[in-house]
Amino acid sequence: MTVTAQDISTSTPTKKRFLITGSNGLLGQKLVELLIKDSAIETIATARAENRLPFHDGYIYHTMDITDPAQVEAVIALVKPDIIIHTAAMTNVDQCEAEKDACWKQNVNAVEYLVSSCKRHDVFLVHVSTDFIFDGTAGPYKEDAEPNPVSFYGWSKYAAEKAVIHSDIKWAIARTVLVYGIAHDMSRSNIVLWVKKSLEDGKNIKVVTDQFRTPTLAEDLAQGCFLIADQEAEGIFNISGKELYTPYEMAIIAADYFKLDKSLISQTDSSGFSQPARRPPRTGFDLTKSESVLGYKPHSFVDGIALLASQIE
Repeated sequence: MTVTAQDISTSTPTKKRFLITGSNGLLGQKLVELLIKDSAIETIATARAENRLPFHDGYIYHTMDITDPAQVEAVIALVKPDIIIHTAAMTNVDQCEAEKDACWKQNVNAVEYLVSSCKRHDVFLVHVSTDFIFDGTAGPYKEDAEPNPVSFYGWSKYAAEKAVIHSDIKWAIARTVLVYGIAHDMSRSNIVLWVKKSLEDGKNIKVVTDQFRTPTLAEDLAQGCFLIADQEAEGIFNISGKELYTPYEMAIIAADYFKLDKSLISQTDSSGFSQPARRPPRTGFDLTKSESVLGYKPHSFVDGIALLASQIE
């Protein structure tokens, strides 16, 4: 058979296949929403439970338990993705401290299974990590800062990073901080929604002034992960908000935005809470690399709250 120039010019270009783990979660949902808008991408959503996405067009869904290596291999062998964006994890810091075996299984072993399958099928892996790999003595951090976790959750995420870094696959790590946003059928709240609901209910809340973070809009994190994946940019990238705030400052900004009673918010410090896991006091990220290499541009915290507000029914 002779192939002509016309045949080549009219042939349909091959779509890039993106597989998302944890598609029922906040970041997973935002990623699927973002990817299905791109006609050059074929989106495969996966999660352990049944599909909880509120829309069903534009993507394929497969059940995949990341802690089951046979299931991970079966799904990846079947759909043959070009890129995996790994968002699924056990992220409740205190639960990780109490349930160390479950934490390690979900946050470390699962990554090892994904790495093995990525190697077997030549897949580019984007692994989502956290500021909790740092001890919080020198934030905001650059990508080359030395990790030193202070919680078991932090250690599990650091171990997962090492499993990715020391593999011989094509990889990137997207580190993030204190993600907020709203999605369908959410299993966990976040600081903006918690403050809004508490003040609307007339509850007095205590919020710490001795921790510092660069809060991250879920849409911004999804965009950052997409930029890494689309460019197949290898290495570690900080993907967060730009502004460094204490949770108390975040609460005041959220109350101001929603015109709620700020007098219900009182200041406290970490010693006022008895939590199983230690928190790093001052993290946050320097975004210079992500801005210059990827073209990443996050929303301001106020603009992020405005976007979230527009999505609340």
